[in-house]
Amino acid sequence: MSTAETNGPHQGVPGRVVINRKQLRSKVPLCERTILELERRGKFPKRFSVASRVVVWDLSEVDDWIADQKAAGIQQPAPGIKR
Repeated sequence: MSTAETNGPHQGVPGRVVINRKQLRSKVPLCERTILELERRGKFPKRFSVASRVVVWDLSEVDDWIADQKAAGIQQPAPGIKR
């Protein structure tokens, strides 16, 4: 469920590489609920529909998010612990 990327990230829809839910979960090991909450708060790339029952994420946006998390170097609290 992807297309070949042409001239780098965010170059418009033609050539955009998209990943499905399973591929996203292999790159970002967060539960569905956490991903949805981050999306709602604008802290994670938004999914979009490509068919009535299929949602995908832009791979370059997800990779950028991962790079931002790594660069920030913020230690996240353990699950279930609120700051």
